[in-house]
Amino acid sequence: MQKIEYFTSRLLTCPHGFSTKLGGVSQGRFESLNLGANRGDAIENVLENWRRFGQALGVDTSRFVHGRQSHGTTVRVAVRADAHSIAEPTPWPEADGYVTAERGVPLVVFTADCTPLLMQDPDAGVIAAVHCGWRSAVADIEAQAVKAMVSLGAEPAHIRAAIGPGIRRCCFQTGPEVPRAVDGLLGGDSAGLYGPDEAEAGKFKVDLPGAVKRRLLQLGLTEENIDELGICTSCRQDLFWSHRHQGADRGSQANLIVL
Repeated sequence: MQKIEYFTSRLLTCPHGFSTKLGGVSQGRFESLNLGANRGDAIENVLENWRRFGQALGVDTSRFVHGRQSHGTTVRVAVRADAHSIAEPTPWPEADGYVTAERGVPLVVFTADCTPLLMQDPDAGVIAAVHCGWRSAVADIEAQAVKAMVSLGAEPAHIRAAIGPGIRRCCFQTGPEVPRAVDGLLGGDSAGLYGPDEAEAGKFKVDLPGAVKRRLLQLGLTEENIDELGICTSCRQDLFWSHRHQGADRGSQANLIVL
C-alpha cells in the first residue's frame, strides 16, 4: 500500500494538512489520493481516501465543513451542524472560506493550483480554511477571512497563517489583467510580485502566494507568523494535480484544519 504523503506547517499547532495525490486507492486519472467527490471518481474510493487522509492526520474525517467553491470572497462562520460527509450533497451555498471557534469541526477547501490558506489564532481558539484562487485573492478574500476570525475573538497580530502548495510565479503565466488586479489589491505595494514573461510578449509571470502573504501583512499579521511552504503544484506534478496542465480531467487535493 502506497504511503500517504502530505504537508504541514511549522507554525500551526492544531491538526492540519495539505494533501498530495499520493497514498490513496483511486485509479486511472484519479490515481491515487483523490479527495474530490465531484470529479467523476467512484464515491467508495473517495470515502476510503478520506479515511486514510484522516487517519494520517489523526482526525475524524467522516464529516467536515466544505461546500461549493466559486472563486468569490464569501467566508462563512461554521458550526458543528454544518459538517457533512463528502458523500452527501453539500447543503452550503457557495463559499471559498470557512472559520470556526468550535472544537472537532474540520474545515476543508479543495485545490489543484489555487493557493490554499490555513490560519489559526491559538490564543483565541479560532481557525480558518481559505481557497485563494487568483480571482478570490485579488478580490480580497484574505480581508474577509481575517474579519471573520476577528468576529470570533481573534487578533490579527496573533493569527498564524500557512500558505500551502499552489501554482507559483515560475509557472503562473497571465495576461496584464492579473498584475493590474494585484496592484489594486495591494494599493500599489506589489514590487517583486510580477514581471514580464520573457518567453512571450504581452504575458506576465505572477507570484500569487506572495501576493496573498503581502496582503496578510497589510491586514496586521506579522512576518514571523506567516509560513509560505514554497511548493509549486504545476512544477510538482509527481505530487499534485495541476488544473493548468490537466484541466477538469483530474483529482483534487484537500487542505484541512481542525481545533
